[in-house]
Formats: sequence, structure tokens, C-alpha cells
Amino acid sequence: MKRAGRTLSRMAMLATATVLILAPSAQAAEFVRDDCRTVVKASESLKFESDVHARWYRRFWTGTCDHLPMCMPGSPNWNSIVDKLIAKSGAAERQAMLPKACRLGQMIGLEWGREKTVQRISTKDLRAFKAMLEASGDALKGVEQVEAKARAMISGQPR
Repeated sequence: MKRAGRTLSRMAMLATATVLILAPSAQAAEFVRDDCRTVVKASESLKFESDVHARWYRRFWTGTCDHLPMCMPGSPNWNSIVDKLIAKSGAAERQAMLPKACRLGQMIGLEWGREKTVQRISTKDLRAFKAMLEASGDALKGVEQVEAKARAMISGQPR
């Protein structure tokens, strides 16, 4: 009976260890705003070039630095920018704004989070995008302008 108890105990420890090893890390917890999750890919399903790329992507959305070098925490971050875009949108635009803003955030964030030597969207570009969004009298048109510019930059077309 003691032997059976030890065997069960070992099996329980092995099962626990297996679950801990196979369980997604805390890093994989979703951080993209809830209302964007229905229109963008889950962060854990995205292809990142490295753990640092994933952490910069998280910084883009949340403002959290998570031990990133040369990182300034806080705002702006894309979750708060989406809030501002929705608030700036008229009632008729809001339904179209959310999915466009969320998809734009995923596209820009994935590129901006890449290693600086290969990224095609820099922090300077993020500032320019933010200024374009703020200057636009029509929030939806502003998002569309930023999207066109970001797509051109990512595809390598001349700025």
C-alpha cells in the first residue's frame, strides 16, 4: 500500500511538473484591449522574432516596459489611443472606427516592436502618426491616412 501511495505521489508530481512546463508563460496573457480582441489575432498566436520583440509589442499596446532597455513607460500606448479615437469619433463612425483602429495598432505595433536595425516604423514615426491622428478633423479619415502611410512604410515604398 505504501508503494502504491508513493507511485501515485510521484505521478502527481510528474503531472504537476508537466503542466507547469507546458503552460503558457505569464508573458502570453493577452494585453490588447478587450474590444479589440474580436478583430485582431491573439498576441500569443503572433509570430515574434524574439522575446524582446514580443515585449516591445506589449509596450506598444500597454505602456509597460517589462525590463526593456531604453524604454519609457506609460503614454502614449495604443490602448489609450484607441480610447481617444473612439471618443473623437461621431456616433455614426464609432462602429467602423474600432476595428480599423485595432487592426492598425496590430500592424504598426508588430513592425515598431522589431529590432531597430530592421524595423520600418520608428518611434519618430509613431510620433508623426499620433500628430496626424490628433490633427485630423475626422478621426476615421485620420486612421485611414495613418494606415496608408504605415502600409507604405512596411512594404518598403519611399516615404
